[in-house]
Amino acid sequence: MLANPDDGAAADTGVLAFLLGGRRRGGDALAEAAGVSHKARIPVAGVPMGLRVIRTLHAAERIGETWLCIDDPGLAAHEEVVQGIARGQLQIHPPEQTPSGSVEALLSRLERPRPVLVTTADHPLLEPSMVDHFLEQSSQRDADVVVGVVPEHTVRARYPDARRTFVSLGNERITGANLFLLRTPRAARAVAFWREMDAHRKHPWRLAARIGAGSLARFAFGRLDLDAAVERISKRAGLRAEALRLPFPECALDVDRPEHLALAEQILQTRLNESTSRAGDPGPDRIA
Repeated sequence: MLANPDDGAAADTGVLAFLLGGRRRGGDALAEAAGVSHKARIPVAGVPMGLRVIRTLHAAERIGETWLCIDDPGLAAHEEVVQGIARGQLQIHPPEQTPSGSVEALLSRLERPRPVLVTTADHPLLEPSMVDHFLEQSSQRDADVVVGVVPEHTVRARYPDARRTFVSLGNERITGANLFLLRTPRAARAVAFWREMDAHRKHPWRLAARIGAGSLARFAFGRLDLDAAVERISKRAGLRAEALRLPFPECALDVDRPEHLALAEQILQTRLNESTSRAGDPGPDRIA
C-alpha cells in the first residue's frame, strides 16, 4: 500500500527504498566472470556494488528504511547488512521470478501507506545527494509514478566515451536512471502494467497492441517526444506518470558490462583522490 501525497502522517515515515539485487534468469555473465553468484556482490573499488548502494540509501535524508531484494546469503550475511537489520534500517525481501513480480510482492507486504523508491544494486555511483534530489523534485510532481531519466548531452558532457544505450524521443535522446518513485496507491497499476509487459516480452505484437499501434508508429518516425510517450503509457496503465530529467550523468552509469565496471572503478578512484586531496589541503586559513 502506497502513500497518499496529501497524507502528512504517511510522509513522516520517510520513503521506503526497495533495492533490486536478485539474479537474472539464466545467470549473469558479469557476475560469473567475477566469480560471484549475484551481480550485487561484484567488488567495485574493493566494495560489493550492492553494499555501496545500501550505504547511499542509508545516508540519503529522505529515505526511512531500505529493503534489499536478494536471495544471496553471502551479501545478506555481510556485517553491515546484519547491523542494518539489527537497527531496523534494513530488511531482506526474497525475489520473485521477475523484478516486476518482486515489486508487486513488496507492495502486498506493506502494512502502512508510504511512497516507495525502486532502484537497483548495480548502481555503485549513486550518491545520497542524487537520491535526495530525485525524491525532492518528485514530491513536487502531480504524479502517481515518477521515472528518472538522463539526457544524452548530460552524460556526454562529462563522460564523452561512455557506452550507453540511448533512446531517441522527439528532439532528444535519453537513457534510464534506474530510479522509480511509486508515490500513490495508483502506482500499483504501473507495476501491474510492467509485469504484463514482462509477460509479453517474447511476443512483440502483443506488446505493440498493449502500448498502441499509433504510439509505436509515431516513435518509429521520430514524432513521439519523451513527455508525450509517458503520457500515452500513463493512459494505457490508468495512472499519472512523469519523467524527471536528472542533471547527474552518473545516474545513467549502472554496471551491465565489463567496460561499465571499468568506468565505475575509474570514477570511484577519482572521487577518492579528490576527497583525499581536500582532506589534506589545509586551506588558506590554516597556512602558516
